Amino acid sequence: QVQLVESGGGLVQAGGSLRLSCAASGPTFSTYAMGWFRQAPGKEREFVATISWSGGSTYYADSVKGRFTISRDNAKKMVYLQMNSLKPEDTAVYYCNVGRLYSSGSYDPVLWGQGTQVTVSS
Repeated sequence: QVQLVESGGGLVQAGGSLRLSCAASGPTFSTYAMGWFRQAPGKEREFVATISWSGGSTYYADSVKGRFTISRDNAKKMVYLQMNSLKPEDTAVYYCNVGRLYSSGSYDPVLWGQGTQVTVSS
């Protein structure tokens, strides 16, 4: 079974950048789509980005499109979320996940990491 551990969160000023990392274990990592969700205080968890097993397809929430980039390295069993031009509204706990990515672009997470806190100050 795949296990996920996120890192790279922290405190950053608005306009700054952070790169989140997600280390995966398990023999079948490269066969899964991967994604990131986030949950801000008092809000529901929301989709951020997803990437296909090959890395050839990526999808983003409108709120982060053009600012965030998801990538993966199957040899290292790592998934990354590069976050640029951060805004205070990006403050949330960010969760890495494994899931199913459909041809429509719909993504269904099935396994979650513990999350990493990102705080953007104004």
